[in-house]
Amino acid sequence: MNEAEDLPVYSRTALVAIAVCTMLATLMQAIDSTIANVALPYMQGSMSASQDEIDWVLTSYIIAAAIFTSPTAFLVTRFGRTRVYVTSIIGFTMASILCGASQSVTEIVLCRLLQGAFGAALIPLSQTVLLELFPREKRGVAMSLWGIGVQVGPIAGPFVGGYLTENLSWRWVFYVNVPFGIIATLGLLLFLKETRREHVMRVDWLGFAALSLAVGALQLLIDRGETQDWFSSPEIVIEAVIAGVGFYIFVVQMLLARKPFLSPRLFMDTNFAIGTSMMFLVGLNSFASLALLSPYLQTLAGDPVMLTGFLLGPRGIGMMVAMLIAGQIMNRVDARLIVGVGFVTSVVAMVSFTRWTPDVSHSEVMINGVIQGMGNGLILMPLSTVIYTTLSADLRVEAASVFNLIRNMGSALGISVTSALLTSNTQVNHEIIGGAITPFNHALQAGPLSHFWNPHLASGAAALDAVITRQATIIAYSDDFKLMLLGTILVMPLALLLRTGKNTVTLTADEKANAMH
Repeated sequence: MNEAEDLPVYSRTALVAIAVCTMLATLMQAIDSTIANVALPYMQGSMSASQDEIDWVLTSYIIAAAIFTSPTAFLVTRFGRTRVYVTSIIGFTMASILCGASQSVTEIVLCRLLQGAFGAALIPLSQTVLLELFPREKRGVAMSLWGIGVQVGPIAGPFVGGYLTENLSWRWVFYVNVPFGIIATLGLLLFLKETRREHVMRVDWLGFAALSLAVGALQLLIDRGETQDWFSSPEIVIEAVIAGVGFYIFVVQMLLARKPFLSPRLFMDTNFAIGTSMMFLVGLNSFASLALLSPYLQTLAGDPVMLTGFLLGPRGIGMMVAMLIAGQIMNRVDARLIVGVGFVTSVVAMVSFTRWTPDVSHSEVMINGVIQGMGNGLILMPLSTVIYTTLSADLRVEAASVFNLIRNMGSALGISVTSALLTSNTQVNHEIIGGAITPFNHALQAGPLSHFWNPHLASGAAALDAVITRQATIIAYSDDFKLMLLGTILVMPLALLLRTGKNTVTLTADEKANAMH
């Protein structure tokens, strides 16, 4: 029996409806990866939250999405694709409503965890449905159009988020998902046929639970370490122990279980091990820099939220263009060269970030965003293919889940680490700069500043402290970008260790799509 005979038969109307609903679900999940960034300062103000607390709005979503992507295949096999798909959309939509209605940081973080958990299956299931709708000879085109559609989300996110926050409220960056979720749910229930349910597939739930616990504890440790004085706090020690024990159990399960959650053969493959390590850094730099730039532009540069969204949007355009170019030239140019050019391009953008002051021009912000986006795109596209070329076919679906998990972990940890360093470095810089403020400083002895910044007056001391804090914060942002720059430079040589050539395995269109997302 050929493949066409195995596929369900759909009318033209049903095909169009399913394709539209699938794209709506994909766009809804993709746009949420960036739409909340520009609204963070507004959420922080309305909830009286600190910087590290409000960053959990981003990291909780990413971590939950990363962890719950892996069991998707089991859930589909056990309960049926349409049931899982529709349940994911409904859960994501309801979690979005709860996010918008949240009254505290704790509430919104818990709701974002739910949103990420339900949204984890949307991307892989969207791929699965579209691959089923299109015959094999048209899947390449379908996945290219789908990939562009996915990229529209991160591009449109800052624009839409800025507009909704400025004209309505930050809560509408979550409420905007509701109409998309309703349309997608109704359309899929009406037109998408259910798949056959099976009960033979098993999952290593102990390995999954151990990995989830370890990742969550590590995230808590990094996020709360700064405020709890790190390992002098019993809480941080407990979280470190939980993370260590969780990772230990996960590794033991992976090595000894008959059917582990992740196959150890994955990490014995040189291309996969090196490629995922590099992708960890790409995830770290991409999301961490975006999380830093939004409050930088709004708080230090004084740009309104809608303008901030407009300034951050071009990075997504640069990434999409670079991915399209890389996809066209990969058959003619060594993938290692493309990846190397991508890293060099990222370094150029990072060097510029380290030199910024709040007076940076809007054109420079957009140009550097395009450059950074192109760098990430030139790395992501070839790397997403090369890491699969030396893997056996039975490992590729599992590898796609690990690849997504590693990238999302890099994103979440990157946001947490840079946020913690921003807070601590601001305090250190404030102390250093403040130490130079003495009655003998010439700037405080003559002229109008001697009165305005008079440390002996309450108003003068407050004005002086505000200036010192601002300068300390600017330096702290620069230090974060320098750290990301250093990490990028150190990882670049790993590209030389990747193996490419004519003896590599050719990926099908669906396997390339899994690699990309």
